[in-house]
This record gives sequence, structure tokens and C-alpha cells, in this order.
Amino acid sequence: MKYQTELKDEILYIRLEGDLIAGKDTQQMIDAVDGLQEGKVLLCAVDLSHVRFMDSSGMGVLVSLLTKFRNRSGELVLIKPSDHIRKLLIVTKLNAIFTIAENDEFAAQFLKESTY
Repeated sequence: MKYQTELKDEILYIRLEGDLIAGKDTQQMIDAVDGLQEGKVLLCAVDLSHVRFMDSSGMGVLVSLLTKFRNRSGELVLIKPSDHIRKLLIVTKLNAIFTIAENDEFAAQFLKESTY
């Protein structure tokens, strides 16, 4: 898995590519997010549009990120999960706890509104 982070308008964008499974890359990403959260970043958007496959450990990573942000009174939104990932979220009922946005603009709008 590859990932990129970008901080824009007080929102941390995490762009994932490849397979979201347990591994060194996912741990590095979580550590990077932990470091940014200490800087008071409370809003996060995770772009899943280029994720091909996700297993249970990948779902655990998303839940872990959501928990980290909500524990600090922040919020996290998923951007445009592929059909395969969307089906996994529905089957596991994780679609009930994650907000899904179709693009960066909708994600930013939701996150900004969630802070009021």
C-alpha cells in the first residue's frame, strides 16, 4: 500500500493506493497520523478511490483512525470508496459509523459542518 498525506484548510487528507492490509506501511501511516494529531489536527478525510482490496486488518486501520479522531472531538470521513470497498463496508455494517463522501469538496463541507 502507498499513501500520501496533505494538510489543507485544517483537514488532513490521507490518499491510499493499492491494498489496505496489515503491514509496515499501514503502521507508518498510523504513526504519522498520531504525530499530526499532537499538532491538534482534528479533521481527516481518507481517500479510498484507489484502494483495490481491503481485509479485516485494513478495516481495523480505518476504525482505529476514526476512533483516534473522535476521541479528540474530531471527525473522519471516507472519500469515494471503490465498489468492492463499499460492499465490504455494507456487509460489515461499518457504513453505519463512517460518513462517505463522493469527492474532496463534499468531504471538506461535511467535516467543517461537523465542528460546529
